[in-house]
Amino acid sequence: MKTAALLFSGVVIACATLTSAFANEEPAAAAKPDLTKGATVAQVCASCHTSDGSRGAPAYPILQGQHADYLAKQLHDFKSGKRKNAVMSGMAAPLSDEDIRNVAAFYASKSAKPGFAKNKEMAALGEKIYRGGIADRMIPACAGCHSPTGAGIPAQYPKIGSQQEDYVLAQMLAFRSGERTNSPQMTGVAAKMNDKEIKAVSDYIAGLR
Repeated sequence: MKTAALLFSGVVIACATLTSAFANEEPAAAAKPDLTKGATVAQVCASCHTSDGSRGAPAYPILQGQHADYLAKQLHDFKSGKRKNAVMSGMAAPLSDEDIRNVAAFYASKSAKPGFAKNKEMAALGEKIYRGGIADRMIPACAGCHSPTGAGIPAQYPKIGSQQEDYVLAQMLAFRSGERTNSPQMTGVAAKMNDKEIKAVSDYIAGLR
């Protein structure tokens, strides 16, 4: 009995030691993005987004300087079908997690050139909405999430300052119609806005810096 008790005691001590050792282990650090590999992945995106994600066709977003976490989330959403777009879903489908991390970091490492609003009157209305919202319809100020300069908040809200007006307009309309569903916050905001207000905010954002 004494021998058995000693053996049991030894097992308990050994288990406790192992448990403590595992508990003290730090989680493995996430692999650092490889910008060179990201640039290689980006070559496939160049026909729509240009080789470095700069100001291409108005219908496509500027990717330069966008938060890497936000870009990665959108690619994962396209891949999973959470965000609907036939072209982007097909492009994202073969990408591995590493590919997504690398290409998102590549675009984020670039600096986008500032844009310009097209219509002074519309931009003025857009500025009022962007900075102050529309109180009587409980529409919050865009600046509350995207910052006064449009810089956004990494991993939460995208950078939108100087973004293509046509692209912003299309996304706002897609949120309002329910075509785009991967941001409940934006769906709720866009649902309360009319065409003129959406157009005005889009124009203001194009020149925001």
